[in-house]
Amino acid sequence: MARGSVWEIGVEDVERAGLSPGEARAFHAALRRAADAHLRKGAEAEIWRAVAEGGVLRPDHPHALHQLVYYSIYATWDTATRGPPPYWFPSPIYCKHTNIGRVLENNGFKLLGSSYRDPISSFGLFQKFSANHPEVYWSIVVKELSVIFHEAPKTILDTSDKSKHGGNWFPGAVLNIAECCLLPMHSPKRTDDSVAIVWRNEGSDDSPVNYMSLKELRNQVMIVANALDTMFRKGDAIAIDMPMTCTAVIIYFAIILAGYVVVSIADSFTANEIGTRMKISKAKGIFTQDFIVRGGRKFPLYGRVREGTPCKAIVVPVLGNDVGVQLRSHDLSWKDFISRAAGLPSRPYNYSPIYLPAENVTNILFSSGTTGDPKAVPWTQLSPIRCAADSWAHIDVQSGDICCWPTNLGWVMGPVLLYSCFLTGATLALYHGSPLGHGFGKFVQDAAVTILGTVPSLVKAWKNSKCMDGLDWTKIRAFGSTGEASDKDDDLWLSSRASYKPIVECCGGTELASSYIQGSLLQPQAFGAFSTPSMSTGFVIFDEHGIPYPDDQPCVGEVGLFPVYMGATDRLLNADHKKVYFDGMPTYKGMNLRRHGDIIQRTIGGYFVVQGRADDTMNLGGIKTSSVEIERVCNRADESVMETAAVSVRSSTGGPEKLVVLAVLKDGSTKADLNLLKMKFQKAIQNNLNPLFKVSFVKVVPEFPRTASNKLLRRVLRDQLKQEISSRSKL
Repeated sequence: MARGSVWEIGVEDVERAGLSPGEARAFHAALRRAADAHLRKGAEAEIWRAVAEGGVLRPDHPHALHQLVYYSIYATWDTATRGPPPYWFPSPIYCKHTNIGRVLENNGFKLLGSSYRDPISSFGLFQKFSANHPEVYWSIVVKELSVIFHEAPKTILDTSDKSKHGGNWFPGAVLNIAECCLLPMHSPKRTDDSVAIVWRNEGSDDSPVNYMSLKELRNQVMIVANALDTMFRKGDAIAIDMPMTCTAVIIYFAIILAGYVVVSIADSFTANEIGTRMKISKAKGIFTQDFIVRGGRKFPLYGRVREGTPCKAIVVPVLGNDVGVQLRSHDLSWKDFISRAAGLPSRPYNYSPIYLPAENVTNILFSSGTTGDPKAVPWTQLSPIRCAADSWAHIDVQSGDICCWPTNLGWVMGPVLLYSCFLTGATLALYHGSPLGHGFGKFVQDAAVTILGTVPSLVKAWKNSKCMDGLDWTKIRAFGSTGEASDKDDDLWLSSRASYKPIVECCGGTELASSYIQGSLLQPQAFGAFSTPSMSTGFVIFDEHGIPYPDDQPCVGEVGLFPVYMGATDRLLNADHKKVYFDGMPTYKGMNLRRHGDIIQRTIGGYFVVQGRADDTMNLGGIKTSSVEIERVCNRADESVMETAAVSVRSSTGGPEKLVVLAVLKDGSTKADLNLLKMKFQKAIQNNLNPLFKVSFVKVVPEFPRTASNKLLRRVLRDQLKQEISSRSKL
């Protein structure tokens, strides 16, 4: 795959990577010209930059060629002494046109004084300033977003109430965050005729993409809001359990515009999981679809909802105007629901928003905890401002961008995507179908997507299937990646599809409404690494004794967030917020640090790499779940099993976490049909938890390591498996 240096690459290597003899000679000559301009020792990054920015490597070149060049250039790079190698570099010219660059050019000297140089050199200083003076930062940013206060806040931040660890943000402010997303604005620039949503249905790959203007979206939202008022009482919680379609977006904004609360439920959940979330949130109704269509096949959704909850369901047809299932007597079809607004005395698309205090709950999301119960996380009207501001600052989402990110309103990324578009003036791009195939990639091309969000498992599937070959993704100017750890080679493939545009890594949580570490378009980026704390975020990395490492020291430890964190939760609906996030955490400079649970590494060069979870929560396919949840169902999967332990491991090259289930048998033996056990565990997990969770392999052991108090030591099992995997890879 790689040579010892770029100068060892020969024409024959280029041919083996997939080019014809003539193309190989021309490519090799261009590669040598780029490399020969940087002959000094230690110039690997300069050579790679010349190759990537000079167009020597093209998106249509075989991935094997990209691998050959990248890995050969960096073959002599010592990560131990120099940190992760960069693959993307900010432009001194373009940096001033980024959102943060523009703010710095206008305010840099005023905020940072004589220390200010330029957006690239001074970004790190500005990030620290924003963490130390968050009220100054947020006073600037809120004006950059489409935020309209019905009643202005008395101040930005009030820290006088010491019982509120995170402070009281925008006290006295009254608004409707959905209205903020639906009105024309001068800054960011958005008119009634602006394209709000661009979309395409799966199977219509050769048809033109569809467009919905801001005015059309607003009218549809108001019709639904009027219909809601005929069925529910203000403040009611109303669930959405359906794919991320235009209709789902309309329903989401209508619920909030009308003064109700959205309950987010993923469309992959089993009936039991749907029922659990409906009960915890005390939802009074649920919007769903009759079926989900993927690859031409129909999968029941309403059936799961009907089994999971007795609450009234409003059912949207996946195809046509009529639902394809028999409804319960108290349920409504979408057509009948919408007709309730038609008979109102005022026009159905006139609606007066319900204005509420900034701290009012608008959305209940769920995040799995180590107890096995999903934590009900309430988002206030400030949470959308936080997530939109992160996208504005780090991914650089601007008015005129077209943003696509395959997700669902049941996961935190769904609401994040909506607000990241509609509070910045960007266009939302939706593909009504599976993102796994060529059809999705063609939609990205045809819709001229400029910001494409991903999860690493999805990127790996694209790369391995080669389903995106032949498509033009060069309109993309930045990628986003979240949900799980990225694989470096998968990211090399992804970035190369758009002529080496940056992949902004994001790591955070539902309870933060944001990422606490991210990438930035004002810093060099390295594959699979984060380059900075997010704007206005402060944190320390501490050792096992709770002692923080110095900020400039490479280290590995648990992250502790500064408690004053705009947009983060100050309550949970079904758990003790203080106990979950603050009890047992160390103090730093008088602050009780906030728990997030990640073990992270700060590398030489100042990058961050997430190493895993401090507790026994794992991340499977971008979904956080607990060992306890998985063990509970696996323990009942086979009569021969006495107990199980679920742990997640990652290969030595990185990439997503893989689920391993270890079992102790009742007869004490270690002999069992592992394939049969794996099949039974997989079936139990799919039927009772989530069909997206995949068991990678199963191992039978005589006993589990335990503490003196008989607590299972999953971390020891995880370390043993890592050693086993490492030994196998060396064979």
